[in-house]
Amino acid sequence: MRIKTLAVNSIVAALYIAVSALIQPFGFTNIQFRISEMFNHLVVFNPKYFYGIVLGVFLTNLFFSPMVAYDLVFGVGQSILALSITIFSARYIKSILARMTFNTIVFTFTMFLIAWELNLALDLPFLFTWLTTAAGELIVMTVGIPVMYALNKRVNFKERI
Repeated sequence: MRIKTLAVNSIVAALYIAVSALIQPFGFTNIQFRISEMFNHLVVFNPKYFYGIVLGVFLTNLFFSPMVAYDLVFGVGQSILALSITIFSARYIKSILARMTFNTIVFTFTMFLIAWELNLALDLPFLFTWLTTAAGELIVMTVGIPVMYALNKRVNFKERI
């Protein structure tokens, strides 16, 4: 991995952690609004952002989660799965906005892993928890589309890594 790629991924991870820390109480319950999830859209622009996002999720869950062991497995696993599906889809979905929309759908759907985690750890009802966590993810990722799209016009994420 090039030094530039390593540095940029470190910055992405640090930003993910910092933004997650700001909204900490709302990032780990059955109603989640983890605003840092917007960074998941970075893989739409360049798959190399995968490492920074996953590292950010891992460290956020390690330092802030009240259910560290569960979150390190389920939370990181959900991110790896959803990011991988989105990266793979880039072969078939050429439009950036279409990929961001697909990414939002993938992350929203895969929140069933987080619902499963919360069902195991806290005995919360699975379907209702999936609904609430998916709704939060859908809102954050949908709001993230125009935000990240506009930022890309100024920063050009594809070229930064």
